[in-house]
Amino acid sequence: MPELATSEYEIVLYYNPNRASAEKTLAYAIGEGLPVRDVDILKNIFTGTQLEELAERLSVPLEGLVNKDHPDFPSQFNDANLSDNDWIKLLRKSPEYIKEPIAVRGHKSIFVETPSDLSRL
Repeated sequence: MPELATSEYEIVLYYNPNRASAEKTLAYAIGEGLPVRDVDILKNIFTGTQLEELAERLSVPLEGLVNKDHPDFPSQFNDANLSDNDWIKLLRKSPEYIKEPIAVRGHKSIFVETPSDLSRL
């Protein structure tokens, strides 16, 4: 049973409010009149099951949810061979390392590279 609440009628935008790209994406969605529900990943911590589902929806391994380019990401994890449970623990403890923004609408999910990517949903 899915853990992530989704809808065909709105875009769920998972984002870190401290990142400019996320702010621009949210502003774009609002400016374009897109139905959007914003979810601050620093305040709304994912469960392990939600992280697994999100990775599956994005067709990436759990490690694929990790933003290894984050300036504070510990370098010792870059080439680490961690288990899925280890990645889940890391992302739950430090959600700022989640690669985002992520947009979900119904059964479609994408990493948002530029705000206009939202039109793909």
